Amino acid sequence: MKPFLTLFAFAISVSLVLAQPPKGPVTPGTTFGDKVIVAGAVPAASLPTLLKNNEARQLKVEGIVTEVCDKKGCWVSLEMPDKSKVFVKMKDYGFFVPVELKGKTVVIDGEAKIIKTSVDELKHYAEDAKKSKEEIDAITEPKEEIRLTANGIVIVK
Repeated sequence: MKPFLTLFAFAISVSLVLAQPPKGPVTPGTTFGDKVIVAGAVPAASLPTLLKNNEARQLKVEGIVTEVCDKKGCWVSLEMPDKSKVFVKMKDYGFFVPVELKGKTVVIDGEAKIIKTSVDELKHYAEDAKKSKEEIDAITEPKEEIRLTANGIVIVK
C-alpha cells in the first residue's frame, strides 16, 4: 500500500508541475511556436475591417497582450481600442507562453476569423483567468468575437 501512495503522490506532483505555464525569457525577439517574421504585421485594431466578410485569413497581427491563461499559458488576449479583446489560442496546443507575456507587444502569425463562442467555452476561459464565481455565472449568452489561432508568437517590445 505504501508504494501505491508514494506513486500516487508523485503522479499528482508531476501533473501539478506540468499544468503550469512555462517560465522563460520575455524579452524582445523571444519566439514561442513557429518563427515569426515581423514585417507586414497589421495592428489588431484593423481586424474588424479585415474580417468584415467573415472569411478566415492568414495574417500577422501586432498587439498588446492583456491576459494570459494562468493554468497553462495556452491562450492570450490582445487589446483592442474599444476595450474588446482578440482571443488567441495556440494551434493544436503546440506551444504555451509564460504569464509574464502580459503587457508585452507581440506579433502573432496565424489564422484570424470571427466566431461565435459558446457560453460553456466562455465560462471555461473565465475560470482559466481566475474570474470570480459571480463573473462566471453572469456569462449567459454566446459571444461573437475575433479569434486568432497562432502558429507562432514573437515579442516585439
